[in-house]
Amino acid sequence: MQKEPVFYKKKFLIYGFGKSGFASYKFLNKKYNCKIIDDNDKNIPRKYKHKKISYKQLKKNNFDYIVLSPGIDINRCNLSKYLKKNNSKIITELDIFYLSYPKIKKITITGTNGKSTTSKLLYEILKEHKKDVRLTGNIGNPTLLERGLKNNTIFVIEASSYQIEYSKYYKSEYSLILNLSPDHLERHGNFKNYINAKFKLIKNQSKNNYAFIENKNNLLNNLINKKKIESKIFRVNYKKYQKYDNLITNLYFKNDSNIKNLSFIFALSKKLKLSFNKIIKVVNKFKGLDFRQQIIYKSKKLTIINDSKSTSLSSSLPLLNSFNNIYWILGGLAKKGDKLKLKKEKFAKINAFIYGRDKFFFSKILSNKIKYKISKNLNHSLSLVFKDLKERNEKNKIILFSPSAASFDQFNNFEDRGKYFNKVIKNYLKK
Repeated sequence: MQKEPVFYKKKFLIYGFGKSGFASYKFLNKKYNCKIIDDNDKNIPRKYKHKKISYKQLKKNNFDYIVLSPGIDINRCNLSKYLKKNNSKIITELDIFYLSYPKIKKITITGTNGKSTTSKLLYEILKEHKKDVRLTGNIGNPTLLERGLKNNTIFVIEASSYQIEYSKYYKSEYSLILNLSPDHLERHGNFKNYINAKFKLIKNQSKNNYAFIENKNNLLNNLINKKKIESKIFRVNYKKYQKYDNLITNLYFKNDSNIKNLSFIFALSKKLKLSFNKIIKVVNKFKGLDFRQQIIYKSKKLTIINDSKSTSLSSSLPLLNSFNNIYWILGGLAKKGDKLKLKKEKFAKINAFIYGRDKFFFSKILSNKIKYKISKNLNHSLSLVFKDLKERNEKNKIILFSPSAASFDQFNNFEDRGKYFNKVIKNYLKK
């Protein structure tokens, strides 16, 4: 007797028709009954309007599952009451993927800083090993849009706290939690909730699964000791891999953050039985991702780094700690509860240039610590930076664009912000 599909005769409500919601709809609608709803009607293209359902019609329909897009805050959306009443029905794109392909190998990477870069690096390493590997999640295609899957296909999935928080069934054979610092508190409410969201990756694992965490991450270690964890826990000590430093020539891996995240790759590689020589080869060729600690100009006197992806003070720390003579450009929409945990000896080695809506928030944080100037906008900040550069004769100067804030006060997203910075820098360098 043929086994029935996992969602046989089930009805789905797709809430949120962004990237994830669209992928879920395309995957499910071929076989199952799906309806769509979005707080913004403009997000639903005309060709899918026949699948749209109104708020009034919800009561007349009994859905088996509500596929919730990760960008929707259950406490601040039009269907808040409905979602809380039907919480047991909420699933995510990750849940659908896991239930549909339980045997496909999944490597899930999360953390506060560096998960995109680490995911891309691991993807490149697995490609070098001739593996059928897919890069999905926040960084690539939604998992459900991948085609031509085989039993030996490997998924590298970058997962945010939002995606993990709403998931109910998702399991990953290998889970990496790179690092944790306060982030997205406007959504999670507090740091504890944020940590618990990430921890679900480990909590949901089975006995034949593997989890990798920083060896001194007391927050995760405490949770592991309190909960009944079935998976095998590997505590990664980056100092153990410092012996490989002389083999790494790529400047991209000359800061603490990237070195620590690279140590997770080394630890995981032993379980995946990967070639050490091939890993080093890929690491040294790795160009990194646009607007993530990206070196866009380098000469004997000056290095310019575009780190537009930085949306919190903690994400700027690795670069601030890695260099001297820094001209730091920051600003935008500050993160709730954000703090600068920088060593005192670094204060005198940084000059800051603050722009954006929350410039006075940042000026209070830097006051009596780091010298700063307040500017009208990003372009004005750069004009002040280049004026200072002409007046000083320091060697190895660093222009660091690491905003430590969201971009939405002046830009559409961090990519838009990063492209603008590159464009303006080109003009200044020509002069």
